[in-house]
Amino acid sequence: MTLNKQFINGIFIKRYKRFFTDIQLDNEVVTAHCPNTGSMMGLLEPGNKVYLSESDNEKRKLKYTLEVIKLKSKHVGVNTHRTNRIVEQALNDNLFKFIKKIQEIKREVKYGENSKIDFLVTTEKELVYIEVKNVTLVRDSKIAEFPDSVTSRGTKHLIELSKLKKKGIRPIMLYVVQRDDCDKFKIAKDIDPTYAENFSKAIKQGVEVFCYDCKFSKKDISINKEIKFINA
Repeated sequence: MTLNKQFINGIFIKRYKRFFTDIQLDNEVVTAHCPNTGSMMGLLEPGNKVYLSESDNEKRKLKYTLEVIKLKSKHVGVNTHRTNRIVEQALNDNLFKFIKKIQEIKREVKYGENSKIDFLVTTEKELVYIEVKNVTLVRDSKIAEFPDSVTSRGTKHLIELSKLKKKGIRPIMLYVVQRDDCDKFKIAKDIDPTYAENFSKAIKQGVEVFCYDCKFSKKDISINKEIKFINA
């Protein structure tokens, strides 16, 4: 998705109280909103270069938002609120190989037991429900993993998706790796065994899994290419 303004360069100092980060800009230290509620394992090293976005909304308590953390020459998108916008743009641009001839795209549609699907897509032939997860964790070189902490909400989504195939709906779990240094993806079974167990059940019940990485510029984060899913 293309942004209205270029990102602002900064240096990461620390994260605290979950939603706050201190960032060194040229001549000042600012507090930026951290929209990622995960552990952000491996990303929060003081001195890392970061990209911030700046809001023109005077009612916001924090003017800046943490968007991207750089690990040497590699980029990691940490704003989980942007993930669905990245996916929506890719759907509109027909960038996903797994879905063709889209007629309508709806966001945040209620289904199941008090749940909302990220995207309900109508094609010429079928209804497709797409649940989106943002991925930032890498522990082994070039292998992205999800989740980076225990996620009861993520498990709930898997259970809800698993019920759709019997209703004639095509259920898809889409992992968006907001990084540009990975060529494989797997489930972090050791971090959340319950999620991993329900993930395996979901596949057996017809849930399809796709993984895509992203590409970055100073004004744009967008879907890049499909990467291999390792079901190990």
